[in-house]
Order: sequence, then C-alpha cells, then structure tokens
Amino acid sequence: MRLRRAVLCHIEEIGGASQAPSHYCDASRTDYPCNPSKKYYGRGPLQLTWNYNYGAAGKANNFDGLNAPETVAQDAVVSFKSALWFWMENVHSVIGQGFGATTRKINGALECDGKQPDKVQARINYYNDYCKQLGVAPGDNLSC
Repeated sequence: MRLRRAVLCHIEEIGGASQAPSHYCDASRTDYPCNPSKKYYGRGPLQLTWNYNYGAAGKANNFDGLNAPETVAQDAVVSFKSALWFWMENVHSVIGQGFGATTRKINGALECDGKQPDKVQARINYYNDYCKQLGVAPGDNLSC
C-alpha cells in the first residue's frame, strides 16, 4: 500500500528560519534561556519548536537543545527520540479524545479557535484521506 501524500517528509519547518521573527524564543521561560545566535523553529518528525521544548527535549535525550537545536534535524536518533518525548509529554494524555484534541495539543496556539480554519480543514482532510487509504474509521472530534 502506498499513501498518496508524503508523510514525515520535511526535516525542518518550511521557511522556519526566515518566517519566525521571534525565532520561537519565549524569553519569559528563564528555565530554558534562549541562545541569541540560535533559532528554535520546527525540526524533526513532529516539528519541535520553542526554546522550552528544545531545552526539555535535550535534557531528556542527552543533547544540548538550547545551544545546538540543529541536532534535531541532523541526528536521526535524536530527532525521533525528541518526537517521542514531545508526544509522551504533551499529546499522549489526550489520545482517546480524537484527532482534534491531538491537533490542539500539537498546534493549538497557531491553528485552533478560529485562528487558521483553512489549515485546520486541510489537516482534517489529509487525516480523513489517510484513514480511508488505511481502511480505518477516523473517529469523532476531528476539529480542534
């Protein structure tokens, strides 16, 4: 079986380095201070973003996430460990609540609550298409 759309095909966020004016740095997170020469845009299978996620993922997976966030794009083992870390820390708790709940946990601040309805609908359409190709029901609660 071959899925019609590419899955996990971008190692780095498309245009991430140029599109992120804050470089995904939350200066209020003093527990994981930003390195001013680094950018914390999306990298890896779940597109890890923000200094606090890079810092915590690095701590959990033995790499310097704040001073070497590019490691997530350059080292496949670190990349997938970071994706699994993010999933278990941030998404796993809502797994039984439907696709919409997982979307909210991953991209809620950017997409949900009417912020980018076209992106939300496109994500739902892709999800429905994958479910159809795999012969599984998509379930309820598809929108965030």
